[in-house]
Amino acid sequence: MKYSIRRQVTFIFIGLFVLALGAVLVINNSFLETYYLSHKTKDLVRTYREMDSILKDGDLTDLNVIPSLLLRTERANIDLVVVDSRGKAQLSTLDQADSRYQQMLSEPLSRTINSDDIIQRNADFTVYRSTTESSGSRGEYLKMWGNFSDGSWFVMQSPLASIRESAQLANRFLIYLGGIVIVVGGLLIWIFSRRLTQPLMQLTRLSQEMANLNFEAKYQEDRRDEIGILGSNFNRMSEQLEKTISELKSANIQLQKDIEQKEKVEEMRSEFLGNVSHELKTPIALIQGYAEGLKEGISDDPESMEFYCDVIMDEAGKMNRMVKNLLTLNQLEFGGDEVRFERFDIVSMVRGVIAGCEILIQQAEASVDFIADEKLYVWADEFKTEQVVRNYLTNAIHHVDGEKRIEIRIRHEGDIAHISVFNTGRPIPEEDLPKLWDKFYKVDKAHTREYGGNGIGLSIVKAIMSAFRQKYGVRNLENGVEFWFELDAKTENTSLH
Repeated sequence: MKYSIRRQVTFIFIGLFVLALGAVLVINNSFLETYYLSHKTKDLVRTYREMDSILKDGDLTDLNVIPSLLLRTERANIDLVVVDSRGKAQLSTLDQADSRYQQMLSEPLSRTINSDDIIQRNADFTVYRSTTESSGSRGEYLKMWGNFSDGSWFVMQSPLASIRESAQLANRFLIYLGGIVIVVGGLLIWIFSRRLTQPLMQLTRLSQEMANLNFEAKYQEDRRDEIGILGSNFNRMSEQLEKTISELKSANIQLQKDIEQKEKVEEMRSEFLGNVSHELKTPIALIQGYAEGLKEGISDDPESMEFYCDVIMDEAGKMNRMVKNLLTLNQLEFGGDEVRFERFDIVSMVRGVIAGCEILIQQAEASVDFIADEKLYVWADEFKTEQVVRNYLTNAIHHVDGEKRIEIRIRHEGDIAHISVFNTGRPIPEEDLPKLWDKFYKVDKAHTREYGGNGIGLSIVKAIMSAFRQKYGVRNLENGVEFWFELDAKTENTSLH
């Protein structure tokens, strides 16, 4: 990458180190000499004060004092000559045959000190720089001479290496060292910066995956620094985005379902109007025809006139029943009819329905077997449950054939009450079984017309059982057909109100 953070970090490190090295070289050239002279001056002054303190308490012949004093001068690289008031040397770190010894004794008396060379001066001593030539060699010294409290005088000197030469050597060493540090440090920074850039690249790839709506990718590094926190936030953001997009998709799917449901309702409405128009066409035509016949006096026979009136009343009754069933079905399908759950005895209720249909059973010359326990309590809407049982029973009565036997059975299976209504007769074609629950659907239209059926009863059963959220169905047996449904028989009501 052209603008890689790894490359930028390496260049910034090298730049900062070069800047620091340059600053050290400038400071070294500008202030090293001053610092060196200041440090040496402090060594001379400390040595003077220590010796002056010794002379106040005794003299320089004390064997307990001289070793520590000579050790100090040796460590500080100081040459020392102390002369008493009579001109006799009391202490010297140099041999009297050493040319520096004679030069130190003679210089304060023979030389005038230039004020530019003086570094520090007071009533007791003077510190100055001096260049001395001896035996063809030239040396530079920091010298100090003055008087002690006891009247003796002294000369001290410390050789000064060439400050400028030392600075140049130090600068050259720093340059070599700096070059090595830059190369080695740059390589180390390049290597270790990978620890910084690798998780950043992982976060970059993660952001690209998120941009492509792939939320399976997660930040895997286990770090507790800022990058680790950023990675954790990326993971949380990914989860939130996934959740939000999922909710939006769900809302979109629900919206599509609502649109489809609206289209389906509109289609059902159109189908409903068409079916109603078709179902009402025949009874209206019959009523109209027989009514016109009566009005025009087609037949004066009282029996014929009574027959005409019976047909008109019968067709009007069928229309009335169909309208009532349609209103009931409409309320159930569109939630206009509230379901009220209560606990009641299903056995007793079924007995009442059988008793109410006794006339129809006798007319069909059928027999009814009711198999059930004495009592079984269920949770449901009792009125609507009675509609289901009545629709099943009347449907069985109208289609019973052969042995003309109807069997109603109630079984208690755990928390479920299973109610079935069986009638002997012809089986229903398998391809017609799923369509039985559709409005106005009739397997045998001629037979249905005979007893006044309109194909709505089982649609009402379907709507009621859907409101109960319970199972229902139909199946062919060897000698007949069985319709069934289930109800909640738990001791406590867990149904949805």
